[in-house]
Amino acid sequence: MRQWQPWLAFMALLCAVSVNAAETIKLGLNYPSTGRYKEQGLAQARGALLAIEEINANGGLNGQTLELLTANTASKPDKAVANVDQLVEQGAAMLFGGASSAVAIAAGKQAAQHDRIYFGTLTYANGTTGINGHRHMFRESYNAWMAAKALAQYLKHELHGKRLFYLTADYNWGHSTEASLRNFTGTDDTTQHPGVRTQYPRPRASHFQQALQQAKDSGAEVLMLVQFGDDMVKALNEIERMGLKDSMTIVVPNLTHGMARRAGASIMQGVIGAVPWSWQVPGKYGYQQGQAFVNAFVKRFNTYPSSSAASAYSIVYQFKQAAERAGSIKTEALIKALEGHRYIGLKDEQYWRSFDHQNIQSVYVVRAHTREHVLQSPLREDFFDVLMKLPAEQAARTEEEWQAVRRTAGMSLQLR
Repeated sequence: MRQWQPWLAFMALLCAVSVNAAETIKLGLNYPSTGRYKEQGLAQARGALLAIEEINANGGLNGQTLELLTANTASKPDKAVANVDQLVEQGAAMLFGGASSAVAIAAGKQAAQHDRIYFGTLTYANGTTGINGHRHMFRESYNAWMAAKALAQYLKHELHGKRLFYLTADYNWGHSTEASLRNFTGTDDTTQHPGVRTQYPRPRASHFQQALQQAKDSGAEVLMLVQFGDDMVKALNEIERMGLKDSMTIVVPNLTHGMARRAGASIMQGVIGAVPWSWQVPGKYGYQQGQAFVNAFVKRFNTYPSSSAASAYSIVYQFKQAAERAGSIKTEALIKALEGHRYIGLKDEQYWRSFDHQNIQSVYVVRAHTREHVLQSPLREDFFDVLMKLPAEQAARTEEEWQAVRRTAGMSLQLR
């Protein structure tokens, strides 16, 4: 029973968000509250809740109160699609969420059928704003291309002359992340740099054991662990058990605070990865709004915010500000207000690119601190050392590169 208490308390908190005002503006959060990505889902719900509470305390949106509607995807695309129908029926003016690219892509397409914007919070597959991009999808997070480019720049000296092994989740995000990493690290030769794809969803420990034995036998010196959420945690536990850290550098392309917390400081120690944001970033680079968010989040929830929480928080504010600029919450007006808009949020300048609706932003490379450092830190949650920042324009795919991908896939060169 005790393990459910934090969830029960938080669900009660979500219920308290519903207000009795005659007219509210409803936002639909489509997120996993169960399943292997529930840690990332909880972070999104908390981030959205905090933003709504702040906005309502300061007069709401043009005098109207914001209300948060929620639905559990369980990280299943078909469930996410059904949730979109349900949330729209309940009056959601905008939808957001996702901790899986397959979920976000499916939900975004369904939102378009209802003429609603869908903001992707945690969807890293290039296809989300690439071959699957459309006018109603706006991705707040970075993509696999951007993460891979930052990692490749940091690792180019360490990787020089070394053999890599890719252990990749067999779905959209895994495929595009591996492809991007191979491209930017010059490891396209699968004979020299082999890999194996693991079952998705619900890989078993035995799947990881078999794949990791192949990695060990290959003689590779760098393991690209293209896994996410609890799948990454399960794989890292097997890596620790097999002692692979003694002979291999472990790289997890996309990390979150929640993933590190689930794995624990000992298991995470020394792991390298990329993040669109981490709670240490505002303090390191002097981003005042980001630091205010971190402080407010810690005060409210007694834990540090992850990039998932930051994304959901930012999306709520971006919706509010777009509606204020447009003077409307109608979808077409919101799209026009968002396209090309530049702003300062929780870090340095970001903007919504018009041609693909990708949020262009800086990318950060991190390495997990030692167990001793984490245990001595406040809340015992200082998991990441921020190693470098890759500026937004250097990280993003160009319009010409985006068009080439769309053209090859037989897609329109303009979002529809």
